[in-house]
Amino acid sequence: MTAETITADACGTWKLGDLPVNRVGLGAMRLTGSAAFHLGTSSDRARSIAVLRRAVELGVNHIDTAAFYFSATRSANELINTALAPYADDLVIATKVGPFRDYHGEWGTSARPDQLRGHVEENLRQLGRDHLDVVYLRRMRQDSISEHFGALAELREAGLVRHLGISAVGPRHLAEALEIAPVVSVQNRFALDRPDPVDDEMLRLCGERGIAFVPFYAVAGEAGDHAASDTHDDTVRDIARDHGASPAQIRIAWTLHQGPHVLAIPGTGNPDHLAENVAAGALRLTADELARLDALHTPAG
Repeated sequence: MTAETITADACGTWKLGDLPVNRVGLGAMRLTGSAAFHLGTSSDRARSIAVLRRAVELGVNHIDTAAFYFSATRSANELINTALAPYADDLVIATKVGPFRDYHGEWGTSARPDQLRGHVEENLRQLGRDHLDVVYLRRMRQDSISEHFGALAELREAGLVRHLGISAVGPRHLAEALEIAPVVSVQNRFALDRPDPVDDEMLRLCGERGIAFVPFYAVAGEAGDHAASDTHDDTVRDIARDHGASPAQIRIAWTLHQGPHVLAIPGTGNPDHLAENVAAGALRLTADELARLDALHTPAG
């Protein structure tokens, strides 16, 4: 099979609460431009809309977005609304609240708990929905998330939000949140070439508790906001060559091999990269290949 014929169900499914999703989804951040936020040039609108529609054709039913995903002339939520509304019944759209950008694209002060309703309502307006499937509280250096997460739990009780997640957190933040309301997913930075003991522990804890772990920048690695990484270890390149795959596909495959609760949300505004990202879900790494890749993630000593 070619990348164009492999669909997002090739790696199986997981449930976000009561919402089943294929484990390979789509991150919407790259739809707005050549790099995240205001760091690059704005995307071609028609091309980004085509990527979204092609993603759904390929079986992607989990899209990760946020109202603060915009460039000078593009909004991820507007693109999603234009491309996909009316939404399919099985499409799950996850959003994030907490961070704030002004109309010039500059980062403002993180939201107070009493401002989170406004963030949720802005996502609802942009997406053209009456409720949000999953909302993450993105922690912004708060020592405790109880007050902020409690505010979102109230919106869940009010019916504006169906399920809750948390992002950029450690074990104690997860414990805080679980005292308030169910947590269906955790979204932390996690990548093959970026070992971090806190994120590794969150991966493990989520697996034990049946909570989805949704890494961001899994392909970009240290490049983060700016672009997908084009620097790959020789081990990654060798394994990619053996599979007739790209290094980015190997990074996605390794991520998915970390557990059945791990969901991939690689972002792209390129239709060819989209097909490759989805096809990565069909790659099966051997035990030896996983061991060699794991060695890159876990520093010696």
